[in-house]
Amino acid sequence: MATLRGTARVIGYCILLALLAGVIGCAFGVVYTRQESRRLFTEYNELTKERDHLNYEFGRLELERATKAEINGIEKAARESLGMISPNSANTVVIRR
Repeated sequence: MATLRGTARVIGYCILLALLAGVIGCAFGVVYTRQESRRLFTEYNELTKERDHLNYEFGRLELERATKAEINGIEKAARESLGMISPNSANTVVIRR
């Protein structure tokens, strides 16, 4: 009878120790997960700012490209339809104020 109680007590302590180890493991898991979540949220915010900046830059470059294409189109039409040419440096006068 005494050995049966001793064996039951040892099994009880082993179960208690396993449960305690599980609780501590879960606590470390929660801490790690929260820290990783914070890190990923910060990275997400930084990437969102970079995306917004790149979208702004892309819009600016698209506008510049469209402007240059329009100028080239006007110049091409002037050359073809009207027979115009760009003046050379001898025919160019610079006026300063």
